[in-house]
Amino acid sequence: MKIQKREEPLLPTVAFKNCPIGVSLGVLGKKWTLLILRDIEFLKIERFNQILRSLPGLTPRMLTIRLRELQESGIIEPVIIIRKPKLVRWKLTKMGKDTVPILMSFISFGATWYSRTVFEDGKPRTAEELFPSLSAINGRIATRIKQLSAQARMHE
Repeated sequence: MKIQKREEPLLPTVAFKNCPIGVSLGVLGKKWTLLILRDIEFLKIERFNQILRSLPGLTPRMLTIRLRELQESGIIEPVIIIRKPKLVRWKLTKMGKDTVPILMSFISFGATWYSRTVFEDGKPRTAEELFPSLSAINGRIATRIKQLSAQARMHE
């Protein structure tokens, strides 16, 4: 019988006041939120009625609530197309762009572990296979992570 060594916990060097995963899920973990962000950023579905049509089951009231929450959280902002009648499109803010790696992680996870549901042929795929231009995006994501780390150090 082989005895398995227990792994050490991953502990931060600075104690958390609140768990950053829990805080992030407070905004991003609500139903419809990640799909709305996907539509806005990846599919370029940026207007209220377009988003509503793209997500069967999402009600106008719930979309209004989610868009307001995302705007108040600083993740999205309206871009005015016409003032009267008011017509806007939504775009991700700088903070909102930082959700792109999270969305890409969900794509990778689903394409790998739920491939039978995701793809007609059921074959698992990597994000790089799905998006050949991803290497350039990964470079930008890595750069952004370094920038965020530097900003965090500046605020110390």
